[in-house]
Amino acid sequence: MNIDGDGLYLVAGLALLLGAVLPRLLRRYAISAPIAFVGAGLLLGLAVDRTRLSPIAEPELAEHFAELTILVALMGVGLAIDRPIGWRRWNVTWRLLLVAMPACIAAVAGAGWLLGLAPATALLLGAVLAPTDPVLASDVQVQGPTTGAGAEPEEDDEVRFALTSEAGLNDGLAFPFVYAAVFAVTKGAVGDWALEWFAWDLIGRTVIGVAVGVGVGWLLGKMAFSAPSRTFRLADSREPVLALAMTLGVYGLAQVLHGYGFVAVFVAALVLRAAERNHDFHEELHGFIEQLEHILTWGILLLLGVAITGGLLAPLTLAGAAIGLLLVLVIRPLTAWVALAGTPMRHSERWVTAAFGVRGVGSVFYLAYAGADFRTDLPWLWATVGFTVVLSVVVHGVAATPLMRMLELRRDDRS
Repeated sequence: MNIDGDGLYLVAGLALLLGAVLPRLLRRYAISAPIAFVGAGLLLGLAVDRTRLSPIAEPELAEHFAELTILVALMGVGLAIDRPIGWRRWNVTWRLLLVAMPACIAAVAGAGWLLGLAPATALLLGAVLAPTDPVLASDVQVQGPTTGAGAEPEEDDEVRFALTSEAGLNDGLAFPFVYAAVFAVTKGAVGDWALEWFAWDLIGRTVIGVAVGVGVGWLLGKMAFSAPSRTFRLADSREPVLALAMTLGVYGLAQVLHGYGFVAVFVAALVLRAAERNHDFHEELHGFIEQLEHILTWGILLLLGVAITGGLLAPLTLAGAAIGLLLVLVIRPLTAWVALAGTPMRHSERWVTAAFGVRGVGSVFYLAYAGADFRTDLPWLWATVGFTVVLSVVVHGVAATPLMRMLELRRDDRS
């Protein structure tokens, strides 16, 4: 049975209702809402035209849907972080980005090469699976901005802060490695493009993204909180749409200037958060973005489930499954554990941080973005990435509630 266009409105309404109920229903159980939505998508796939909802058949739809979801999530996590940015304050973040992430890419690419993949395909797989997810990891991230006179940004939960700040930045910083894989296919020998890639795609475009984020975030922060005219002082008029306007505007400007828009959006959110840090308007901005993020997340998880019912995982091989298992259960935990050596984190906090490298919507976006240059391996790549994302959703979704409770109980005992 296939549902027609009008019937899809019914499906959408039921999905939104389900999304409103599930988080409350599952709050006391070790089952996350993302698991339930993927499961609902598997069932929905039995009733709709699956061929039209496959990321292989509709790569542009998958790319832009995932892109918008990530953008909204990046604005949300940027607004949620209380801690002012700084080298020492963000020490765990820099370690996860500069040590764990490249090591993870290298390990996945190396495993893929050893299992028979072409070097460029192995590198693409490593880059696609590199970013941890700001969308599906809400159970282990900071819950929102702390505002008012009693706000104490330095008292953040270190585990939640590390996972939130890492997810906010590594979605954008995976781009250079995706480009490296594409260049390896389209531009030939590494020596022909390595210097240009390092100077422009790794350094130059990152700097542009950061500069756009800082500049626009500062300007909009001044306008929202201290503009001379009340007409432009959006914090007084309580216009939370500012968050969405900044998300889209900053991303568009950074992309037009050939910078990394994901980086720009997250940085802009941090800079806006720093303007009048204790103003309660930040809570309204975050709440508005959070609701939009939930709706987009529900949609993309439902579509992932539909695609799986439609055969997305059919080309999966033992090698692909092995790479997914290695990444989630071995590579990410070990690389992040090593990266966090020497930090003030306790052993239990360090292990939980290392283990919760949730893979999700970022991987879907990057594969949809770069897949056209890897047509021969594309079905296998989608099967491997789809398997890894579902594995991550299930493993991390089941483990999140009990492990975070364990950490909270240990902190209570120490205090």
